[in-house]
Amino acid sequence: MSGQTNSNSKNPTKVMVAGLFSLILTMGIARFAYTPLLPVMLDQTFLSDATGGWLATINYMGYMTGVLIAASISDLKLKDTLYRIGLIIAIISTIGMGIIENYILWSIMRFIAGLSSAGGLIIGSGLILNWMIRHGHKPELGLHFGGVGLGIAVTAIFSLLMSGDSLLAHLDWAQQWQVFTVLALLCAIPAWLWLPRPANSTVSEPGKTLIDKPPRRNWMLLLYSSYFCAGIGYVISATFLVAIVDQQAHLKGNGSLVWLVAGLAAAPSCIFWDRVARKTGELKAISIALLINILGIIIPAFSHSLSGVLISGFFFGATFIGIVSLMLTMVGKFYPTKPAKPMGRLTLSYGIAQIIAPAISGTIAEVSGNYSMPLIMAALIMSVGVVLLSVLQFKQQY
Repeated sequence: MSGQTNSNSKNPTKVMVAGLFSLILTMGIARFAYTPLLPVMLDQTFLSDATGGWLATINYMGYMTGVLIAASISDLKLKDTLYRIGLIIAIISTIGMGIIENYILWSIMRFIAGLSSAGGLIIGSGLILNWMIRHGHKPELGLHFGGVGLGIAVTAIFSLLMSGDSLLAHLDWAQQWQVFTVLALLCAIPAWLWLPRPANSTVSEPGKTLIDKPPRRNWMLLLYSSYFCAGIGYVISATFLVAIVDQQAHLKGNGSLVWLVAGLAAAPSCIFWDRVARKTGELKAISIALLINILGIIIPAFSHSLSGVLISGFFFGATFIGIVSLMLTMVGKFYPTKPAKPMGRLTLSYGIAQIIAPAISGTIAEVSGNYSMPLIMAALIMSVGVVLLSVLQFKQQY
């Protein structure tokens, strides 16, 4: 595979689609295939709620390691190399999950899958935002981040095809991972070929000098804290949503359907939230998205109907990646010369939440017998995040 070609070096849609496929691969498959496959693995392997939660935590440890790398590197060409390595290890981690029933191997695979997620979400997003700014296009990443939602939808569709009386229902947990490996290989082709190699120049193509304008330190600390709160709510739903549904006897088998609704809601959501942000500003748009997200998180704690969990999945999908997109784009615009570095620093706060929450939530669920307490805890913490965003809007120091 090779990088840039003359035909795609000036085409913003093709560049965005490269990013979209990179996120389908590194987030949708390498990261999120685990969510609909978790109930299957709980049924067919030795995994429990607690050990399944720990595998999610290990995945986020890998993600955090990748974020730390992204936050410490300024050279765009090195970031491009790491982005492409991330595509490769996303495929390797997906293959590895279906090779053998071994917790150590699974832990390693989930860790490197986390590394690949950082490559797609942080490094890839930074490279694309830098390219858009340099070539005089709007610094919005809605289409690119749509890859996360499409990735969720793809994993949900294939999980449905591999369950019940469907076409591929005879496949066991390992064979289902192998199906996702084939999809991963297909996504890697445009993700690799259509992303142009970056330039390290501080001058945009229209001739404007790119100047970083960082906000005040205390403003950023509040932003980090609010993003941490958002991360708690995100990771509990992202890890356990399907298991929460399938745990209930009268809903068993509907988890992948809820996951599909979440993915379909997520796919266009970033473009929608970009438009909301144009009218209200990023902070107010993020606050609105967080409030809707909280509602989606709390519904399964009190409603056990199919309609309730479907609404929950829709609210989760319609908001979580929009929050990420707005947060990262807002911070990246402060540093147009090398946006991936501040994006990585911001994501550290989100990532810390993702390491802490799955293991604690899985353990609480195993002890209590359900996920109600983790969901209520997540909603309360996210409410604190909304309050912090209100403080930031009052300060208006960016």
